[in-house]
Amino acid sequence: MSDRKSLDELSRRFPASFLWGVASSAFQIEGASAVDGKGASIWDEFCRLPGVIADGSDGKIACDHYHRLESDLDLIAQLGVGAYRFSISWPRIQPTGRGEVVGPGMDFYNRLVDGLLERDIEPFATLYHWDLPNTLQREHNGWADRNTAYRFAEYAALVADRLGDRVRSFTTHNEPWVTATIGHELGHFAPGVKDRAVAMQVSHHCLLSHGLAMKAMRSSRSNLELGIVLNLSPVYSATDSPADTILAAREDGLLVRWYMDALLRGEYPADILEYLAADAPRTQDGDAQLIAQPLDFLGVNYYNPIVSVAGRPFSPAREGATVTDMGWEVAPANFTDLLMRLDRDYDLPPLFITENGAAYPDLVIDGGVQDEDRRAYIESHIRAIADAIDEGVDVRGYFVWSLLDNFEWAAGYTKRFGIYYVDYETQARILKQSGFWYKDLAAAFERTHEFIAERT
Repeated sequence: MSDRKSLDELSRRFPASFLWGVASSAFQIEGASAVDGKGASIWDEFCRLPGVIADGSDGKIACDHYHRLESDLDLIAQLGVGAYRFSISWPRIQPTGRGEVVGPGMDFYNRLVDGLLERDIEPFATLYHWDLPNTLQREHNGWADRNTAYRFAEYAALVADRLGDRVRSFTTHNEPWVTATIGHELGHFAPGVKDRAVAMQVSHHCLLSHGLAMKAMRSSRSNLELGIVLNLSPVYSATDSPADTILAAREDGLLVRWYMDALLRGEYPADILEYLAADAPRTQDGDAQLIAQPLDFLGVNYYNPIVSVAGRPFSPAREGATVTDMGWEVAPANFTDLLMRLDRDYDLPPLFITENGAAYPDLVIDGGVQDEDRRAYIESHIRAIADAIDEGVDVRGYFVWSLLDNFEWAAGYTKRFGIYYVDYETQARILKQSGFWYKDLAAAFERTHEFIAERT
C-alpha cells in the first residue's frame, strides 16, 4: 500500500492545474495491422527482416488495442488520471500517405476520442510516432524526400479537421532524433538505413514537416494547442580527456541543440553544421522560419542521461551506475538538471513531460504484479520534476510511459514498460504495483487540492 502522508506531501508540490496522464503509441499497442483498409507502415515492413527484432516478433497483434478499445479506456479511467497521450497511425487513415481518408480507421480514432471525453480524460494526440506509410518509403524515399514533409502537412490538416473539434492538444512528431539517427544513421529502427548524410536530411525534413503541419493545422482550426515531442538528455563527458570532452559537446549538439535551436531560435547550431560538413542537410530559403513556428507547448521525453565515451556513441549509462532493464542509467537528479538547463538556455513555451518510465522484469505472484524498481523510478523522477518546478521551470503535466506493456520496437516483447501488465497469450491486463501507486498519487493530488481550495 502507498504511504498516504508521503503521497499527500508529493501532491502538494504541484500546482492545482497540473495534468497527470499515461501514454502509448499506435504501432506498439493497436495490432489489427491489416484490417479495415489499413496500409502497411515502415515498421510492418521492417519487422519482416530477419534478425532486426530481438524475439522475431512484430506488431500484427501487439496488445490488440484496436479490438479492445472500450475496456482499455476503462483501464485509463480506473487510474483516475486526467489525460491520455496516444498516437494516430498515419497508414490506418491514409494507407499510402496521401489521398482520401479511410472511414473505418478514422472511425476508430473518433471512438477513442469520444470515449476519453465520456470518461473526463483529455486526449493528447500525436500525429507521428514512427509508423510512416510504407508506400511513401518504398516509392518516394520516405523522410529523405522533401515531398514527404508536404504529405505530412496534408495529413495533419485532415486530422485537425476531423478531430480538432474535440481534441485540443496535438503534437506533430514524437522524437524526430530517433526517426533520423536510430532509423537512418544507426539503422536499428525502421527503415534501417545506415547513412549519416541521409539521417541529417531526414532530421531537416521532419522539422520542416513539423512547421508545415503547424501552419496547416492552425489554418484548419485556430483554437488548437500545438507542439512537438523531443527525446532530450543531459550529456556528460565520461572523463576529462579531450576526446571525451569534445564528443560530449558534439553529442549535446546533435541530440539537444540541433532540435531546440531550430525550433526556438530558427537556426541550426553553427558548430554542428561545421562538424557535419558535407553531411549537413540541404535546405531552402524560408525553411528556418517555417520550422520555428510558435509552439504552444514542448513535450520532453526523458529516460536517462547520455555519457560521452570516445568510440561509444550516445552511451546511456556511466560505468557502475544503476540501470534499468534497457541498460539505461537511473538518474533523476540529472532530469532536474536537464529541465533547468532548458529553462536557462531557451525562451521556452510551457513544458509537458510526455514520456518517462522504465523497463524492468516483472514478478507475477498470485495474480498480482510486483515491480518496486519501476515504482521507485517513477516516484523519483516525479520528485525531480517537482524540484525543477521549485526552481521556476514551467512544467504543466506528466505522462507515464507506458499505459500497457507493448511492442518495444527492436526489443520486441522482451522489455516491459507498462504500469499494466499484459499477458500476450490471453491479452489479460493486470495493474502492477507501480500502477496502484500512480493511481494513489492521482487520488492524493485531487484530494489535496480540493482541501486547499476549500481552505482558501
